[in-house]
Amino acid sequence: MKTLAIDIETYSSVDLAGCGVYKYAEAPDFRILLFAYAIDGGTVEVVDLASGEELPTEVREALTEPSVTKTAYNATFERVCIGRWLGLTLPPEQWRCTMVAAARMGLPLSLAQCGEALGLEQGKMKEGKALIKRFSLPNRKGERNLPTDYPDEWETFKAYNKRDVEVEQAVLKVVGKLPQPWWEQRLYAADQRINDRGVLIERRLVENADRFAEEYTAELFAEAQKLTGLENPNSPAQLKQWLADAAHCPVDSLNKKVFDDIEKQVGRYSTAYKVLQLRKEMGKTSVKKYSAMLDCVCADGRIHGLLQYYGAARTGRWAGRLVQVQNLPQNHLSDLDDARRLVLAGDLDEFSMCYAGVTQVLSELIRTAFVASPGKTFHVCDFSAIEARVIAWLAGEEWVLDVFRKNGDIYCATASQMFGVPVEKHGQNSELRAKGKIATLALGYGGGVSALAAFGAEKMGMTDQDMRDTVRKWRNANPRIVRLWQNIERAAVRTISTGMPTEINRGVRLWMLDKNLCVTLPSGRNLCYPDAQYTDFTNAYGETAERITYSGTNQTTKKWERLETYGGKMTENLVQAIARDILGVVLLRAEQAGLDVVFHVHDEIIVEAGEGQTLGQVEELFSRPIAWAEGLPLKGAGYTTPYYLKD
Repeated sequence: MKTLAIDIETYSSVDLAGCGVYKYAEAPDFRILLFAYAIDGGTVEVVDLASGEELPTEVREALTEPSVTKTAYNATFERVCIGRWLGLTLPPEQWRCTMVAAARMGLPLSLAQCGEALGLEQGKMKEGKALIKRFSLPNRKGERNLPTDYPDEWETFKAYNKRDVEVEQAVLKVVGKLPQPWWEQRLYAADQRINDRGVLIERRLVENADRFAEEYTAELFAEAQKLTGLENPNSPAQLKQWLADAAHCPVDSLNKKVFDDIEKQVGRYSTAYKVLQLRKEMGKTSVKKYSAMLDCVCADGRIHGLLQYYGAARTGRWAGRLVQVQNLPQNHLSDLDDARRLVLAGDLDEFSMCYAGVTQVLSELIRTAFVASPGKTFHVCDFSAIEARVIAWLAGEEWVLDVFRKNGDIYCATASQMFGVPVEKHGQNSELRAKGKIATLALGYGGGVSALAAFGAEKMGMTDQDMRDTVRKWRNANPRIVRLWQNIERAAVRTISTGMPTEINRGVRLWMLDKNLCVTLPSGRNLCYPDAQYTDFTNAYGETAERITYSGTNQTTKKWERLETYGGKMTENLVQAIARDILGVVLLRAEQAGLDVVFHVHDEIIVEAGEGQTLGQVEELFSRPIAWAEGLPLKGAGYTTPYYLKD
């Protein structure tokens, strides 16, 4: 036996979606019901464990045999569940995830959607949701339905289990065509070990903060009811009607963009203003992360499974799961320790006396709920301006690279290049640094005035003319980056139209695999744009023109459909993908050095360090040159802390 394809059906009273597979599998009533497998691509067999059947000896032995590669769609689920069933931690090196392989090809993460996108003749059975509800979830009495309770449906469930392996094998035949470098599987295994390791939370802090948020929101709700006389002042419809009637301020929307305008209309000292402030405070959804932490924390006090490998199909970056660590609120409090102590003490009245905006402070404390184990500490380290470095390196914009090589301030240097005067952070022409910063952050991927506006240019006091001038000056200062957008777009059009591969800078190569546009990165990893075409396309504004299009998941509708791209957007994909590969190198270096990464966020890693493991060791992982990125100046800066925070 060389390969063993697996799909299992399970039962647990724990909610899988809300709590994650690690907590799901440690439930006392967790069990594997059905075990479907195929040996070396052969016929699929189903073992009915729930009805007393047993796995064949060769299959059971293969689960722990290093020479047998185990495959599954979303292999984390099978590996963790089967490991729990066996009472072992199964090594991720022995597993290959077909879902990850599909994501590498730009396909949906859902097996059903993936099969549909590939046009497979035999797709996932549509009866699956109903069958899972019947047999894998507790019934209305909170009990498990047995196979003997619904014998006909149980037979269909077995067929469903079998079909999943057949579809997974069919998907694997297609997605296995896209080559990937040898280190990608090592990185996948390292990622699985990070998720297996998990991160400790300060449970008392989380429980008290969750209670504070609930009690304080209830107080705000009652106050808003009293001021408005409304049954539900949180209802947009009721509140809009009240604003129109009582405050003589009719509004069409209560979204964030128009909120400031509404507050100006009603006046700062009005009842309506007070009501709007209450609504804003009640609407802080970030504090719900405390509830999410309590939902998914495991018996060891740690949260496991925070990261989804290859969660972003266009770039291969990680996505957040469960608590969504990729979008944690920043902390700006100068007295984090004091605020944490008050929450740990558990007295909401005392906390409210010290801090006026209770939910805002609780929001800023979310990061600090992640703590190092007793006797250990966190070393938090990230790259400095990684995307600005990578795009300059990819384009050959040498003046930018020289700034980084000399440890200069890129925002000052950019402003100086744009405006032709010396700019110092706390010295001459310092007011121009903000323009250099927003231009660097907003304009690297072909964006214009709207990109600057999205980064807050209007709040900085920039007029439309200021923004147009800023775009022009930034592009004049960075001609090679502008040329990179054009070169990438031309290369994509040429490769799609002729089928001929095209080389760009730094070993980036565009080529076709069947109908898919592939981009080989400097690291050797390949990105993929499925079913790429250069054809007439009508955009959201009703404009029709020849554009580069491909099949992908619309992030708004979540449907598989035609999407368009262009040189600037493809440049963004490439830069973020290269930055992801650089972080991957750091994660592999950390593992090789025996450093325990507990999670990572964008371009930052959090190491749970023991005695003798220094911050300097972690920072060195970031600054060490990378063989495939010759000439790219890299630098990591970090800090040491007993709990996670944004320094």
